[in-house]
Amino acid sequence: MHEDQVNELMRTLAPQVLGVLVRRGADFATAEDAVQEALIEAAHHWPDSPPDEPKAWLLKVAGRKLIDAQRAEAARRRREERVHDEPPPGPTEQSDDTLLLLSRCCHPSLSPASAIALTLRAVGGLTTAQIARAFLVPEATMAQRISRAKRTITGERFDTPGDVRAVLHVLYLIFNEGFTGEISLADEAIRLTRQLTAASATDPEIAGLLALMLLHHARREARYTASNELVPLDQQDRSLWDTSMIGEGVAVLQGALGRDLLGQYQAQAAIAALHDDAPSAEETDWPQILEWYDELVRLTDSPVVALNRAVAVGQVDGPRAGLAVLAGIDPGLARWDAVAAHLYERAGDVALAIEHYRTAADRATSLPERTHLIKQVARLVVEARSRGR
Repeated sequence: MHEDQVNELMRTLAPQVLGVLVRRGADFATAEDAVQEALIEAAHHWPDSPPDEPKAWLLKVAGRKLIDAQRAEAARRRREERVHDEPPPGPTEQSDDTLLLLSRCCHPSLSPASAIALTLRAVGGLTTAQIARAFLVPEATMAQRISRAKRTITGERFDTPGDVRAVLHVLYLIFNEGFTGEISLADEAIRLTRQLTAASATDPEIAGLLALMLLHHARREARYTASNELVPLDQQDRSLWDTSMIGEGVAVLQGALGRDLLGQYQAQAAIAALHDDAPSAEETDWPQILEWYDELVRLTDSPVVALNRAVAVGQVDGPRAGLAVLAGIDPGLARWDAVAAHLYERAGDVALAIEHYRTAADRATSLPERTHLIKQVARLVVEARSRGR
């Protein structure tokens, strides 16, 4: 077996084996250490002598490592302690264990940052170094974060999966990190959500999140210029959009909506689908998008949803109507000034548009976003001067 094939197989199987051990009652941190030791042996043996059943091989070796760790712990503490045998035989269906393991990594006692790191490490199969580079922090810092997360959930009994909504939230946070170097966290989030969809095919919100990710990720090639400058949705080259991914996203969304149990991720995906379906920005079906934002407002009290709805109102009923809606939203929100600038510009109030674009640029959290907003200021200033204002 080729080394690359071995590495990919181990990355796929490691979370499955960890899920089995955790479901059978093993401590999370100890079980993960056992799996990692089993992977080291697999990397040594498999290229020359691949097993007929790789998952069973890993489970057997990891189980033995787990016993060794339990015995070592008993000896270290110098007290009598019952040492568990190898985890008993039981079902090893990936559908059970994926959701269980994700639920554990997204435990409510963990901060979002810790849940993300632990999910990428234990379920995504990424190394600590890869995760650290993705989030632009030192490897030691990330290692400490993961270790703290493991300690936090040590002793927590996890026989059944937890709240799937917490898992979806963490996966969505991972997706929104996008592409950060050698690792595309958006791709990782989609891969993990596909696994979760297979594990819980009856929950339409999981399918809704997968559809949302696919419909947004389909635009990735058009989102930035070659010099890494941000391209707004209405200015993107739509020929660069991934039509096959859009088609898959729409099909997944239709299947979810057909279950007649609407949730916020399905509604967000429906909005993304309407944007993706428009041949041009001018042909976007804004009235229908506004209807979906109205649904989202009923489903969630998110201020971000309210902010995006103000944009849709501005497109349907005019910029002054959008500004009236915006006036009732907290101006401290990220992107509030950017939305205000857009609406004021459409309303013909250039001075206020410039003022809000400048404020938005000062508050921007990324360099591409800041650069884009500064360019809007420069553009409006030049246009105003050319008109003699």
